[in-house]
Amino acid sequence: MTDSMPHWLPERHLGVAATLSHADELIGQVGDLLFAYQTQAQGVLGLREVPAGSFSRTVVGSVAPIPRKVPLLVADALVALRAALEHTLFAEVEFLDGAPLDEKAARLVEIPASDTYEKFEEWTKKQLRNRPPSLRAGSELVRRIDRLQPFHRQSDPQTHPLARLVLHTNHAKHRTPAITAVRLAAMYQDNQMPRSVRDLPPRPEEPLRVGDVIAETPIGTTIPVTLFPTIGINRPGTSRWPVLMQELDEISHWVRTQAVPRLVTGTEPPEPALRTRYEIAVGHQDERHAMSMGSTTSAADRQIQRLGAAVVRTDLVGLIGQVDGSPSNQQIAAWLAQLTDEEVLDRMSRLKVTHSYNPGVMLHNVEVLEGLRDEALGFAHADARSCR
Repeated sequence: MTDSMPHWLPERHLGVAATLSHADELIGQVGDLLFAYQTQAQGVLGLREVPAGSFSRTVVGSVAPIPRKVPLLVADALVALRAALEHTLFAEVEFLDGAPLDEKAARLVEIPASDTYEKFEEWTKKQLRNRPPSLRAGSELVRRIDRLQPFHRQSDPQTHPLARLVLHTNHAKHRTPAITAVRLAAMYQDNQMPRSVRDLPPRPEEPLRVGDVIAETPIGTTIPVTLFPTIGINRPGTSRWPVLMQELDEISHWVRTQAVPRLVTGTEPPEPALRTRYEIAVGHQDERHAMSMGSTTSAADRQIQRLGAAVVRTDLVGLIGQVDGSPSNQQIAAWLAQLTDEEVLDRMSRLKVTHSYNPGVMLHNVEVLEGLRDEALGFAHADARSCR
């Protein structure tokens, strides 16, 4: 056995690792659709200039429609995450009570999402006589459930991952699936480039609509603007539109690293943590070994990496193409295309950012770009030989 084996997960709970893996795969499918959507050739937003007195307003002229499969997959992923919790609880109840549950008791096996202590107390007393013994007030399992409750986040229990998970899944069960929309995560004028996107002031959490004004400049003045459109998801019953992939990632991370381990062990989450996903499309003689060989990178992190690499590939074509002796832009693009996302991001990370003239940094970047040019030339020469 290796140190990456989840020794703390009993045999009765092995299925939850597969459920969490399935949820990550679904989130990955959401990411795939969003990647294609956000990198489409015609762009996500269409803008137009509208004169307004002595100013010109940049107005949203069109918004590319989001594929309908996105909210359907989002709902499936959230339901799978909630199932991971409920299935873990059910298996633990049957284990602790030592017998299968009858139908009446089974219907009372649930994880509440209480935003106040009083509401949680009400839940503990609900239909007490029919409850399985392990779920009665004062039991060890109820203590574990207590520690997961949103009311422990006193500042804003509604933003607790469990509260969000229940909010989304209850809405998906009874109404339309998750509502998604394009929103503007950030923007800046190209002549005021920030040191980091994180330095930009947050934009309102609201959908972009045709006719929205996103910038205003004096007539006759052209100021290029860089936009960061993203996809938001509405939290049902609220005006909040958090970034979709971030919402999924925060909830899934909590279920995997906090909720499931605490329900199973009753302690602080043990190490090693469950992998984000492992191969569940085939059967395994040794399920634990298969789990230990799984990925530690979440679908949301892969999506961030993928989008970042797509931007970097475009930027590097332009940067390398300016170096004397470089191959054509098409050849540079072909070289970058056969590199993995990690390899592309690694090469970009070799360049140093400077917001003022620094001879040392400039010289360093020239040397890095010359090295990348040589890599691209080597690839172009090898490709040419293979085509003879």
